[in-house]
Amino acid sequence: MTATVAKQGENTAQADLLDSVHAFARKHLAPGALERAHDPRYSWEIARSLGEQGLLGLTISEADGGQGAGLATAVAVIQAVAQHCPKSADILQAGNFGAIRTFAEFGTPEQKAAYLPDLLSGNGLISLGMSEPEAGSAATELTTTATEDGEDLVLNGTKIWGTHSVDATLFLVYVRFGPGTRNIGSVLVERGDPGFTLGSPSTYMSGETWAQLYFDDCRIPRSRILLGPGGFKKQMSGFNVERIGNASRSLALGRLAFTIARDHVAQRTQFGRTLSEFQGVQWTFAEAAVGLEAAEALLDRAVRNAANGLPSAYETTVAKLAANQAGFRAADAAMQMMGALGYSSESLVEYCMRRTRGWMIAGGSLEMMKNRIAEEIFGRRFPQRAAQ
Repeated sequence: MTATVAKQGENTAQADLLDSVHAFARKHLAPGALERAHDPRYSWEIARSLGEQGLLGLTISEADGGQGAGLATAVAVIQAVAQHCPKSADILQAGNFGAIRTFAEFGTPEQKAAYLPDLLSGNGLISLGMSEPEAGSAATELTTTATEDGEDLVLNGTKIWGTHSVDATLFLVYVRFGPGTRNIGSVLVERGDPGFTLGSPSTYMSGETWAQLYFDDCRIPRSRILLGPGGFKKQMSGFNVERIGNASRSLALGRLAFTIARDHVAQRTQFGRTLSEFQGVQWTFAEAAVGLEAAEALLDRAVRNAANGLPSAYETTVAKLAANQAGFRAADAAMQMMGALGYSSESLVEYCMRRTRGWMIAGGSLEMMKNRIAEEIFGRRFPQRAAQ
């Protein structure tokens, strides 16, 4: 089979899958999408439904229980679902792009056998424990420790800002096995492990909840080490996939708000004509469209060039920055074009605006993305740490 024929086959298969996803989402996810967007609870029912459809673990190998699809297929699916139900796209993120991707990439066969079946069926949920009260963007300054004690590890420290941390059954936790970046790695912690407790839920502007994670002499078996000392760079390479999911949803929700507002101004009449006939409105949509199209092209480049399913840090950074800005600007403009209705919780537009705003912080802030891009431009590191 030639490469051209193989590519055509892949495109046909993806098109068939997307037709199926749209049909499923239109029938089962679109109804109740607005109510779901404003419900802070994790929808286990939707998660299990997505699992039954084989939409969790799309890029995870078939040998591990996934679908063995490419990253481009997973991006297309999450964007398709987001068009019908933004909140369901968050569940796809957790089941394809988040901590689960790092876990599937680097977990041992025993670890994957223990946890992936529940995660891929929608009966389990994994959350990332990376940020700390004094280690946000400066992730290497984390202080949560893992100390060997016979066949066990003893964890001490605190984690914050974890997506789905209120509901997760499993946590991928960044820890320090010793001093220096070279001793940073990660472990797997189960909900209910002795010495592990969750704080009271807190709420983001988007309505999403999170809980602080406390490790007070939390004891876990050594077999739960995911990546030992020296694993930090590998963990961050897996984290690039999370950023692809972040960028994909930013664009999808920006487009959703754009579409809702476009349809609104095309039929809303003021001063004897539809809003779409005013040049200021036309230019607003034109600018939003250009931003969305450009960011989509950059996201496509990062996905297309991904080696072994893991996109490059630079191309991922560029795509995330562009998608975050374009998605938010489109949603913000859509709200303005719809006036009070766009600002109201009666429309998904205000939810899209709040959600896209959060992704400009989550997964690496815009400022950190610009720092990384500048390093590529000048071919050198620009350490942010103060001189000792």
